[in-house]
Amino acid sequence: MTAQAIATSEQSAAGWNASEPAGDKSIATELISFAIGSDQYGVDIMAVREIKGWSEITHLPKQPDYVRGVLNLRGVMVPIIDLRCRFGQGLTEATPMHIVIIVQVEDMQVGLLADRVLDIVSFEASQVQPVPRAAQSARIDFLSGLVTIEGGMIAIIDLHHLLS
Repeated sequence: MTAQAIATSEQSAAGWNASEPAGDKSIATELISFAIGSDQYGVDIMAVREIKGWSEITHLPKQPDYVRGVLNLRGVMVPIIDLRCRFGQGLTEATPMHIVIIVQVEDMQVGLLADRVLDIVSFEASQVQPVPRAAQSARIDFLSGLVTIEGGMIAIIDLHHLLS
């Protein structure tokens, strides 16, 4: 599965995983779950290239607040997105305890700044619930669905909308 397989927010739970055959809800999907504050989020494990600790980055002028700068990752310039800021919760005061999840979105690598990695979770596509319309806000435009795992709710990030 490629990053293109990550569903868009227009897709409901019924169409969350674009790479699976239509109507097959029994195929297991895996996410890397991580935390921003007390909230849990997840990205498709197939989009994740690596997870690294926070390190100094190079700031670029005239970038949106949520673009913290770029990281030279083995010769590739990777923009770093501050997810807390992108979700409207203010800038992250990044420390060496924070992590950067490097994901592949189409032909570009992007780093996602988060507080900590939690786990790898597996679930079936049929478990993904749509984001309630009553909760529509700029923050949830970046979400493709919600899944409850062991009593905790994980908001699934739509990587394509996150970057648009």
